[in-house]
Amino acid sequence: VQLQASGGGLVQAGGSLTLSCAASGTIFKINYMGWYREAPGKQRELVAGISSGGRIDYGDSVKGRFTISRDNGKDTVYLQMNILKPEDTGIYYCAADRAAWGTEYWGKGTQVTVSS
Repeated sequence: VQLQASGGGLVQAGGSLTLSCAASGTIFKINYMGWYREAPGKQRELVAGISSGGRIDYGDSVKGRFTISRDNGKDTVYLQMNILKPEDTGIYYCAADRAAWGTEYWGKGTQVTVSS
């Protein structure tokens, strides 16, 4: 399974970015897709995850600002990030799993930098 993420970049605080991640090379159903991020000096953390059944979870720091969605037919997940803060800066990784929730597969990260 290959996960191709796109949409990262540099944005000013208060701005918005949209990330997308498409899964390919799979012959089985992808149930879970999600976004994780890794800030300098910090552990990788959940940003948002969504199952094919519609369960959604967000990291506490992004609730109310970020929205995750997916197109099951295209095995693509999106992350709409609004009201970005400098502390949102990091490398954002896409993850997927055949199970309802998990990180069996990882994509290469995409850098998000929020300037103050």
